[in-house]
Amino acid sequence: MKPDIVIIGASWGGLHAVGEILSALPAGFPVPVLIVQHRGEDGRDMLADLLDRRGPLPVVEAEDKAEIKPGCIRVAPRGYHVLVEKGHFALSTEAQVHYSRPSIDVALESAADAYGAGVVAVILTGANDDGAEGLAEVRRQGGLAIVQDPGTAERSAMPAAAVLAADPQVVAPLEEIAAVLAGLASRATGEPAT
Repeated sequence: MKPDIVIIGASWGGLHAVGEILSALPAGFPVPVLIVQHRGEDGRDMLADLLDRRGPLPVVEAEDKAEIKPGCIRVAPRGYHVLVEKGHFALSTEAQVHYSRPSIDVALESAADAYGAGVVAVILTGANDDGAEGLAEVRRQGGLAIVQDPGTAERSAMPAAAVLAADPQVVAPLEEIAAVLAGLASRATGEPAT
């Protein structure tokens, strides 16, 4: 499978978990990445800045109609759903899903519609079940579902719900997920993972 996009969903404990993955990705990671991280509505949103410091790839907030580009990591902005469309992202202020905006389910379901088997979806730590339905849709469309082993998550509810709903192909501890992603990316370039 040649991946078209990687979507990483996280909630409680996600800053650490996502940062660990980004710090382990290779500098030449050739697949676009979207991060959907739940967070509060108050205060200055520094998530993209904090994650940008964690690895070799640039991390910026997703903007409406932003092109989906390899080697660029986009973060769903606080207060907006991010829909994945063929070639670009779209932002929406529609109602919260699972008490969240951005919603992981919204991003995953739209990505499955746009890219089908080219979607790699990752569900990490979190305290609710957002992402489970979207991950199941990714599986139905032939994409790859990866879930953090709930026993290794800061909050196990989100990965546990994803495992039950989607029967993911990969359930792994956090430290192994970046290696899985790097291996998938090597398929996109035909080069061995580093």
